[in-house]
Amino acid sequence: MNSENVKEWLQLANDDLYSAEILNEAARKPCEIICYHCAQATEKYLKAYLTFRNIIPKKTHDLVFLYNLCIEEDKGFQSIKTICEFLNRFANDIRYPHKYEVNENDVNFSINAVEKIKELKPIVEIQNEINKNNQQ
Repeated sequence: MNSENVKEWLQLANDDLYSAEILNEAARKPCEIICYHCAQATEKYLKAYLTFRNIIPKKTHDLVFLYNLCIEEDKGFQSIKTICEFLNRFANDIRYPHKYEVNENDVNFSINAVEKIKELKPIVEIQNEINKNNQQ
């Protein structure tokens, strides 16, 4: 495991979640961008876990693909399948012209979903391991 890479993935994920939360407080909420940051945070949490397990996935933003790699390693990811499927539409397509509306309900679901992912036992365990290594 490359702990520096894992640490960086976690920090980037936390930054994307933080960005989504800050934008959610804006007077004019950019719903698409908020959901995009949530998808980005999810991608980075999953890649942090995979990197921790010495699995380097191909370069992708496909959250379902990343989820499937994670679930092969740890069944603790089972509870986020629907979340990954939902957020996957915001992973990249949202940055281009699209035919679907994104609203405040999508924003609230997305932010809550990422908070749930951040608190998943496998993610918390790698965060704790990285913190422990940094203290030594």
